[in-house]
Amino acid sequence: MYSVASFFAGVGGIDLGFELTKQARTIYANEIDPYPIQTFEANFPIKVDQRDICDVKASEVPNIDIILGGFPCQAFSIAGKRGGFRDSRGTLFFEIARIARVKRPAFLCLENVPGLLSHDKGRTFQTILAALSELGYDVAWQVLNSKDFGVPQARKRVYLIGYLRERCPGEIFSFRDANAAAPVQLVGGCEGNRIYAD
Repeated sequence: MYSVASFFAGVGGIDLGFELTKQARTIYANEIDPYPIQTFEANFPIKVDQRDICDVKASEVPNIDIILGGFPCQAFSIAGKRGGFRDSRGTLFFEIARIARVKRPAFLCLENVPGLLSHDKGRTFQTILAALSELGYDVAWQVLNSKDFGVPQARKRVYLIGYLRERCPGEIFSFRDANAAAPVQLVGGCEGNRIYAD
């Protein structure tokens, strides 16, 4: 059984998907919005850590195999001002990276809006990939739409699956072919230096 820590947990939608596999169990969750917390705690047998993630010490998070994180998307969404890392919400990805640096889970599953790929001409995504690579994670990613998985809603999200090189050598995960449009590479190079358009 894989143990999971969930950050920006919301109502636990990603956690539920993992738990339905009967191979993973969420043992820690962090969320600050009181309404999603009520739903999460009604559906999962754990208490949510309601502190700001910036106040959570890595030593306070149990040892886990997987980190889940739907880090805030407002700073990257085409529906917003797209402040990126200049928006304090845009920097919260680095809090997940801070905790991953200490806890060293075998896997990361992160999600955000597709606009993350093209934000600042791809440089924001390049920074995220470089940060994960520096931590020892190789990353696969794809834009998926919920409507392609039997959900009566069109909701596109980019999913990033990171696997720790020292624990998981070689690519062990591939996305199913749910959407035909793959990101277009604008600048080549090693992972963390490539730039993509969406």
